[in-house]
Amino acid sequence: MTQHHSDHGYEKDDDEDDVLEWADQVMATVAAEVRRRRKELRWSAQDLADKCEEIGHPIPRNVIANMESGRRSNLPLVDVMVLAEALNTPPICLIYPVGYVDDVQRLPLQHPISTLDALSWFTGEDTELGADNDMLRYFRAHRAAEGQLRIARRDEEYARYHAETAPNADRKAEALRAQARAAEAAEDAMRRLSRVRAFIRKDGVTPPFLWSDVAAEVDPPGTDPNTTEEIDL
Repeated sequence: MTQHHSDHGYEKDDDEDDVLEWADQVMATVAAEVRRRRKELRWSAQDLADKCEEIGHPIPRNVIANMESGRRSNLPLVDVMVLAEALNTPPICLIYPVGYVDDVQRLPLQHPISTLDALSWFTGEDTELGADNDMLRYFRAHRAAEGQLRIARRDEEYARYHAETAPNADRKAEALRAQARAAEAAEDAMRRLSRVRAFIRKDGVTPPFLWSDVAAEVDPPGTDPNTTEEIDL
């Protein structure tokens, strides 16, 4: 196998070339997206540098220019986070610019995949990640159940109002049916919240904060936090 001298003074084989090339590609993708987004905002490199300084993590103009031109040899994660905030875009969209890059190499020695698939892997949405992502799934399920509860309660109040102000019996009956459906959806969301929070506590983790009018119903006194009831997420 052909070997090459690296800048760090050790011998490396062809596989390591692939690793370096992949790292360069990741950095080039971020740099290109920073430049594209900056141009879209009609900002100069100095404008972007000024915005980074406002955020509290200065990135000088020459550093930004060197990054965009490929002359910068590294790109710290903290810089990616601050650049994303300055450019009003999620950090993940600098690494995986969906819609602007078709395919990316997720990891070295792997074939390119769609940018959206790579983004889903990075954010833990990939269903093939295995059991180690349970806590992430539980917190996402918790947020989804909270959203369902808010919508259901809003719909229930809306339907109650229309039942009380209905101009005739048919309209009132229709509104009462809608109110009953919303109340059922709210109850389902409450049950899901209770189960998800139990699973979170089971692993010794504190569940997300709940507003007071819901917490008493979801976490009533005497609730067993160590339930092993199955939950469909």
